[in-house]
Amino acid sequence: MSGRRSGNPLLAKPQLGKPTTRFFTLPSDDFTYGRRTTGKDGGTAEALGSWSQVAYLPSQEKKGDPPRDFITLNKAAVKTGLTTAQEQFQFRAIHDFRQKPKQIGRRRTRSVPPNITFGISTRPSTPIFDLLEHRYQSEWLERQRQKELAQLDEAKKKSIAGKRYETRASLLRKHSQPVEPLPPWHLPKFSKVPARLETFRSPQARERAMKYQEFDCTSRKGMFGQGIYTAAAT
Repeated sequence: MSGRRSGNPLLAKPQLGKPTTRFFTLPSDDFTYGRRTTGKDGGTAEALGSWSQVAYLPSQEKKGDPPRDFITLNKAAVKTGLTTAQEQFQFRAIHDFRQKPKQIGRRRTRSVPPNITFGISTRPSTPIFDLLEHRYQSEWLERQRQKELAQLDEAKKKSIAGKRYETRASLLRKHSQPVEPLPPWHLPKFSKVPARLETFRSPQARERAMKYQEFDCTSRKGMFGQGIYTAAAT
């Protein structure tokens, strides 16, 4: 039996040059699909000159019993000690709990005064003189400066009140270990021979000269800083 005779669209084969049929029974050719538009007498003049109001009709409650409350049924079955599916099925056949009907509240209407104006009020115009002299920019910069100063003061207070942890570098900056100056270099065979010539008038003069040489060696050439002065780098 072919698909066209049985009415099964899965068995029907499409004809050449025609779409596949679905075997739906359609009305005659003079049938009009859609919803009929009902017009009012008066036309545009009545629509512009009158305001149609729709009366509120309270919703009617559906007739019939409310649906069963399976949550309450399951709770009652567990309280009685019925836990298997078969026992709960027998419990539902004997007992019956219905859901409470939902209460539909009335629509709340708010009284509006007749002289009210809806919308957002127009803000006042900006003074053109303040725009020309950049007043708002100056005020913003001043506020930012005050804000930065307040942040600096707060940071100082936190640094003073907080506990400081000393590191090796900070301790070395405060106090450095004393280092004894190295003796002048001599040949090993002359290390125990006393000096025959003393060019300084006194030990204090020699110490002052050595300090000055240590201070001045940074700008001189040579390994020991005793050469000519270096040219300033530009």
